[in-house]
Amino acid sequence: MNNNDILIRLRYALDIKDIDMLEIFKLGGISVTREELQRMLLKPKNTMNPISEEEEFVAADDMKRCNNYMLESFLNGFITFKRGKQEPQPGEPEKQAYLIKDNKAVNNVLLKKLKIALSLTGEDMLEIFKITEVNLSNGELSALLRREGQRNYKECGDRYIRHFLKGLAIKYR
Repeated sequence: MNNNDILIRLRYALDIKDIDMLEIFKLGGISVTREELQRMLLKPKNTMNPISEEEEFVAADDMKRCNNYMLESFLNGFITFKRGKQEPQPGEPEKQAYLIKDNKAVNNVLLKKLKIALSLTGEDMLEIFKITEVNLSNGELSALLRREGQRNYKECGDRYIRHFLKGLAIKYR
């Protein structure tokens, strides 16, 4: 899945309006115009045939590509939008703002940030997966939520993200 597809599915699943999307991007530190947002939310040319990881994403001619920085800024803004701005505690080390280093880490970071933004527990996430008939154990979910480089880290595949966003749509719509 590409970042534009993730934005489209997330917007649908949580029924986020255009004005809220613009505000979320702003909270994440990026200013996006309504026209740019509309171009980001266009469907790709080959939506009928799911693309494999090897195939290049084919965008519509006037589609604006959402890169990893924009997606993570949106997710950070979404956390602020849902939970409010958090003031750092005195003496607390500064947190790493952006976790997406390459395309392999996008799905894991998406799961982590949605868990934070929607105040989901592990049981809530397992229930959302179960809605779409994906049975994960607590250990498997924990492996998906770990930081890259940790001992039991597991890369989250597109299949899990598709099912999770579909489960969110069923639960929240």
